[in-house]
Amino acid sequence: MGKIIEPLRGVHDVLPEKVAAWQLLERITREVFAGYGYEEFRVPVIEQTQLFKRSIGDFTDIVEKEMFSFVDQGEDHITLRPEATAGIVRAMISNGLLREGRLRVWCMGPMFRRERPQAGRYRQFHQIDAEAFGFEGPDIDAEMILLSARLFRRLGLTGLKLCLNSLGTPAARAAYRDRLAAYFGTHESSLDEDSKRRLQGNPLRILDSKNASTQRIVAGAPLLADSLDAESKAHFEGLCAHLRSAGIEYHVEPHLVRGLDYYTRTVFEWTTDALGSQSTVCAGGRYDGLVAQLGGAATPGIGWAMGQERIVMLLEKQEPGLVREQPQVYLVLVGEGTEAAGFKLAEQLRDAWPSLKLQINLGGGSFKTQFKRADKSGAQFAVVLGDDERAREVVALKALRREMPQEECAFSQISERLGVLLGLGIS
Repeated sequence: MGKIIEPLRGVHDVLPEKVAAWQLLERITREVFAGYGYEEFRVPVIEQTQLFKRSIGDFTDIVEKEMFSFVDQGEDHITLRPEATAGIVRAMISNGLLREGRLRVWCMGPMFRRERPQAGRYRQFHQIDAEAFGFEGPDIDAEMILLSARLFRRLGLTGLKLCLNSLGTPAARAAYRDRLAAYFGTHESSLDEDSKRRLQGNPLRILDSKNASTQRIVAGAPLLADSLDAESKAHFEGLCAHLRSAGIEYHVEPHLVRGLDYYTRTVFEWTTDALGSQSTVCAGGRYDGLVAQLGGAATPGIGWAMGQERIVMLLEKQEPGLVREQPQVYLVLVGEGTEAAGFKLAEQLRDAWPSLKLQINLGGGSFKTQFKRADKSGAQFAVVLGDDERAREVVALKALRREMPQEECAFSQISERLGVLLGLGIS
């Protein structure tokens, strides 16, 4: 026997018993996006490395430390996508979609970052991503946040906190950056090594530091709000007014900057205290200059990303009763001549009820063994077909999860009978 091949560090398998929470999240996500008029969009998981360097920023942790990049046989520099926004913007430009004007899109899928693995943080992880293009006012910012809030409500998640800030225009941010650099420069000897490096490249990133001594210095840093231009202040106040009118509670967090360089004006995070250090479950903001930065016509944009693994963890904490998908009917076949008739009957039932979840016994086994399998499957009913039943063109129908007498049912009537018992076709 060969040596077992272990999974790569920081990636994980989603086993059948865990899939129910993922399916619930994916189903409700599709329903909520459809309710807001957002269309699904799918982009590649590999892109040119330069796309992420130009969009995310050279002095971000993602570009400096975390991207999975390589040179392929054609000497192209390729990166596994660490986030979705840059790829969606590239696709919008490549396919000429921005000429259509205003667009609302969403996608779902795997992302890749070479981070230190821990609970809720993986090297292959999954995100739900929402993006909107061509909207300048704060109303789209509010809609984006309302959309995420509704998704949380539909999932039954509670205890989430919304934090907001405004980064202003690039000019206002540049002015603030100079003030920050001057402030942190006077404390350089007390900064941690990462923050010293960021001081030369992007001092705003020091505000994200998790180092305790650096956080004490950050507490006295100048506030971005003091450098905001009048238009950005009005935009942010408009967003807050929309949220108040919609009954959405929020907290203004003056040091919230997010980790990507393309953000302008509104930035926000939804956080929880239920997942330890991995507190952020959804985050995003405006990126009004990104489309032009990547070669397209100047187009305002806004988006957010939601970590699916972290949402699933919250679902499992708050809804521990979520169970794996189970068959409704288990078809027991007893006797050498029943297999062909059983397959024919199973396909007829599936034709009659496309939503029916039916599992057929395979691999033989005694009557007792097959009933054990039927019970273990979680099915609500066992349909039994033996040689005698086949000759009489009937099946035995036995309830496995409720009290009701066993009954016989003709081949021609079993479909209708199961439909009544299982409520199939009833909306």
